[in-house]
Parts: sequence; structure tokens; C-alpha cells
Amino acid sequence: MTSKQRSYLKGLAMNMEPIFQIGKSGLTPEITEAVSQALEARELIKITLLKNCLDDGEPLAETLAQRTRSQLVQVIGRKIVLYRPAKDVAKRKIELPR
Repeated sequence: MTSKQRSYLKGLAMNMEPIFQIGKSGLTPEITEAVSQALEARELIKITLLKNCLDDGEPLAETLAQRTRSQLVQVIGRKIVLYRPAKDVAKRKIELPR
């Protein structure tokens, strides 16, 4: 992913509300599966780490991106933004700049 594409996705994510919260249980298989399904439906999602989550944001975000086969767009404080294009080209909602 180029810096121009990453910047574009950051701009889209700025106005988004987080759709997942990760708490004290950390990164469970259920959360990973739910995030993967949300990525397939939305392509770009924002996740919040709650204060009681003991894991660091950056390593947790990288692990989650790896498990869901998505791109880590950014980690700001306790917010994570992930992107994965839909598998079906006809269902893609986000067109990345070249």
C-alpha cells in the first residue's frame, strides 16, 4: 500500500465511529472472526481498545491485521484502523487512488 493510499484511507476513517471494542479479554478468536466478517462487509473499520485492555495497541493491531489478512492503516492512541478490499470485485466500495 502506498503512502497516498494510506493517507486516503486515514481521511475516510476520520469520520467513522468504531464498530468494535476490545477489552480485558484481549484478542479472542471470536473477536478476530467478527472483525474479519466486518472487513468483508465494510472494507474499512475502526476499533477501540478499552482502558481495561492490557495489550499494547501497536502489537495487538499488527497481530489482528495478520490474522484477518488485512492492512493496518493506522494506530492512534487506543484506536486501530484496518482495511481489506472485498474478495468480490463487484462488491468493493472503496476505490483506492493509484
